[in-house]
Amino acid sequence: MQFIDLKAQQARIKDKIDARIGAVLDHGAYILGPEVKELETKLADFCGARHAITCANGTDALQLALMALGVRSGDAVFCPSFTFAATAEVVPCMGATPVFVEVDPVSFNMDPESLQRAIDHAKDIGLNPKVVIPVDLFGLPADYDAITKIVEAEGLKMIGDSAQGFGGTYRGKTTGSFGDLATTSFFPAKPLGCYGDGGALFTDDDDIAELLISLRFHGKGDYKYNNVRIGMNSRLDTIQASILLEKLAIYPDEIEARQRVADRYTDALQDLIDTPHVGNESKSIWAQYTLKTREGQNREAIQASLKEAGIPTMVYYPMPLHTQQAYDMFPTDPAGLPVSETLAKQVFSLPMHPYLDTETQDSVIAALRAALA
Repeated sequence: MQFIDLKAQQARIKDKIDARIGAVLDHGAYILGPEVKELETKLADFCGARHAITCANGTDALQLALMALGVRSGDAVFCPSFTFAATAEVVPCMGATPVFVEVDPVSFNMDPESLQRAIDHAKDIGLNPKVVIPVDLFGLPADYDAITKIVEAEGLKMIGDSAQGFGGTYRGKTTGSFGDLATTSFFPAKPLGCYGDGGALFTDDDDIAELLISLRFHGKGDYKYNNVRIGMNSRLDTIQASILLEKLAIYPDEIEARQRVADRYTDALQDLIDTPHVGNESKSIWAQYTLKTREGQNREAIQASLKEAGIPTMVYYPMPLHTQQAYDMFPTDPAGLPVSETLAKQVFSLPMHPYLDTETQDSVIAALRAALA
């Protein structure tokens, strides 16, 4: 059984992908070819942003966003601790300081009250609060209204990290359209993934968009040998753009299929274990279907039982960032991060993809119910 079945998706659109790749091989514009611009236009249309700027990967997208916002030494950038390392990793690269924020125990996304405490703490220790990076964890949009109120009141900037959540909706808006900038990743395992690395940024600000186009191409000016600023080399390969164009065409259908899979899991399991909660004003794209064990339930024993039944599971994430060696010296919410630490011991994810047929899903459900019983 596949945890994420990319082969099933490829079989559905293989002829179209082959034709797209063949077209790139024919015209030979392998870097920033016409498919890149076509993809950027369609990505912006999809999420409702004015501009989409592609880049080499999701981590670069975050770093480019910080560069565009002028983040530097002495600045504080606020990140949830319960997420993948890339969200915080780029901050020290800019000379700035990540400050770790608690997450909500139900949504697993950034806790606005913790964010406010972390901002106040950053000021107390002499840092300059600059940017907040909420994460759309596991496909569910963050609580953008509550976070935006704090960001605006404090005069900060916001980058929506939608590496796992691009295509989700929050109060009628699609992720990618929140914040001063938003970012996503096209890593193959993401709901919208290419066949290598890739990423994108989104903004409604014309000046920021123009700056990002320069920054991703070595800081070029009017042509590539006139460098007007320090940039980086982070361009999306044309072949990857061509693949993403075909994947984007079926993406809305796949999101609906993911929702059907999630609904079946929830209906079958919610009486025995804590299933994901999505508020009425949000829609997840279900990058992961993540369960949380209840008191008395042993995650490792449950996973072992599922493994014996041939069912793969994953733990996202076994260690919050603030407990890891690379990040344990950075500031946190002064009230501590007990939710992040507890979740790391409770959560595990089941197979989730839009091609998970009902028979296979029923075997997952039956094995998990047996393990929980």
